[in-house]
Amino acid sequence: MTENIPESKKSLLKRILKSIRNIADIHNDTHIEATIESIKKDIEFRGSNVWILFFAIIVASVGLNVNSTAVIIGAMLISPLMGPINGVGLAVGTFDNELLRNSLRNLFTMVAISLLASTTYFFISPLSDAQSELLARTTPTIFDVFIALFGGMAGIVAASRRESKITIISGVAIATALMPPLCTAGYGLASGQMSYFFGAFYLFFINSFFIALATFLMVRYLHFPVKQFVNPNRERVVKRSITIFAIIAILPSIYMAWSLVNETRFNSQATKYLHEIQELEMFNNIEVINTQRTYSSKQSAIALSLIGGKLTDEQLERLKGKLSDYGLAGTNLIVKQTGGSIDMGTQEMFISKLLDKQDQQLKEKDTLIARMSYKLEKYAGMNDEMIKVARELKIQYPDIEKFSFSSSVFTNPTTLQQDTFPVFYVEWKKSSSSYDRNLNEWLKVRLNAPQLQIIEVK
Repeated sequence: MTENIPESKKSLLKRILKSIRNIADIHNDTHIEATIESIKKDIEFRGSNVWILFFAIIVASVGLNVNSTAVIIGAMLISPLMGPINGVGLAVGTFDNELLRNSLRNLFTMVAISLLASTTYFFISPLSDAQSELLARTTPTIFDVFIALFGGMAGIVAASRRESKITIISGVAIATALMPPLCTAGYGLASGQMSYFFGAFYLFFINSFFIALATFLMVRYLHFPVKQFVNPNRERVVKRSITIFAIIAILPSIYMAWSLVNETRFNSQATKYLHEIQELEMFNNIEVINTQRTYSSKQSAIALSLIGGKLTDEQLERLKGKLSDYGLAGTNLIVKQTGGSIDMGTQEMFISKLLDKQDQQLKEKDTLIARMSYKLEKYAGMNDEMIKVARELKIQYPDIEKFSFSSSVFTNPTTLQQDTFPVFYVEWKKSSSSYDRNLNEWLKVRLNAPQLQIIEVK
């Protein structure tokens, strides 16, 4: 196929590709030795780093507790958690078994201290309610995977430059958000809510793994030197061990990432389904008081709690049939309907919601009626005006047989630009040879319409 391409076009294509490679190339500005030393230095966890992490965790916990985004961001900027995670990626990428053990040991120590600090704070904190910032760290989504992966890549690229940009590294620390999940996990332990603990710790694991994976990929792409061994057998054992470890770590993460994709898609489609079915006619006398979505790799479920009227079997089958329209085939639809007896509190709530719904419908109808009344009044006023114009035209231009007046939309077929102008349609008596040219100017003044158009009807 390339043989049919002229040489001039081949040359141009090569120049374009060369330009793209030059623009996108990051090898020339890479300082490999300095980057390795910097990552190894950040791995160390003793002395001041211990206290910095402890204080940062407390600050982040306070920010989560009082729902302050600014405080949480400040805590993320001073956290040293990123160091050991980058160390894991570097160690796997360069087959450095000793560096891998050191990175993992320090990472586990940091996690333990973080959990201890956050659990202690939330245990003694007088504020026990879970705020939105806390709840946001208990349900990971596929977007967290994207943020961790691409944020980690931005971080290692910035760190490998000869003049690394501190703003980029700081931005990566904020975007990847390693500390808040650990603080939320501590809240789960302190409050005895293990679902919070596992959800938040799961989010921390995802962030950590994909940051390490991003570091590994960039280390291999930038051709960081692989550790050399004196004993070839020792080299094979180390490389095999690290490869096996990487596979063991990657496989569950791939499964979890895929599960996140499916869960995010399910929640999105289920939300859309629940919103749109309530617009159906069958729900006119029924109030949905609660909905619940439960994702499972085996069989997901959507639960509806209804009060008021009762859905028939045919209507229930219709609701189940609509699941496939939203990509939710196989989802178990559970509909809980109240019978004839409703407790007083539930009845009052239902009546209140029903009245609110009816008030909203009445307001919409009132708005529509007001618009229609305005248009009718405008039309009536215009009709009266046209009668006056007709009387004047009979005297000024007696050769007019009949006329019509309206607003029309004119479209330019070239630019597709549209303009609205008043249009005056006029039909002259057969005895008249042509209409009076002064009619146009007279109508513009009489109707106060500078852009009026006259169309002669034959």
